[in-house]
Amino acid sequence: MSHPEHLQYPEPRYHGDRGEVNASFRSADSPPDLTTSRGDVYRYLATHESTGGEYGLYQVDLAAGAAGAKTHFHRAMSESFYVLSGKLELYNGDKWVTGGSGDFLYVPPGGLHAFKNVTDEPMSMLMLFSPGAPREEFFERVAEMSQRGGEELKEFRVRHDSYFEEDFEPGVV
Repeated sequence: MSHPEHLQYPEPRYHGDRGEVNASFRSADSPPDLTTSRGDVYRYLATHESTGGEYGLYQVDLAAGAAGAKTHFHRAMSESFYVLSGKLELYNGDKWVTGGSGDFLYVPPGGLHAFKNVTDEPMSMLMLFSPGAPREEFFERVAEMSQRGGEELKEFRVRHDSYFEEDFEPGVV
């Protein structure tokens, strides 16, 4: 069976003759990296820093009724959602869909998306950003910045490659 030539592996980035010991392990019982006042829990599984910018992977446990994020897009990275447990409402740019355990949504750069937990049960998901970006500050300060609002919130979002529909006049993004 032949394979199309356009499906090639990337150029090698490791040039050693033998492999090396450089893996990192995070135990499932590691404490959360962030717990918000609303009860949302973030685990920084793989950060921009730990992957050399390749990707960022976060386990996010949203409390019952968590607002999540309103409709927005990213210019520099894709974002993917994989539901581990519970239910999550996901906006795919066209319509809201209900994601349950094992459901996956991939959003390319520029793709409108949003998410929220409208149930009275907590839910858990993996969020993957590619390439990696330093999202930790965004997670840690978004509630505080949302309370400030206005231009300060908009500038914070843009600094973190998050362009929210509510921040822009129609057609002026």
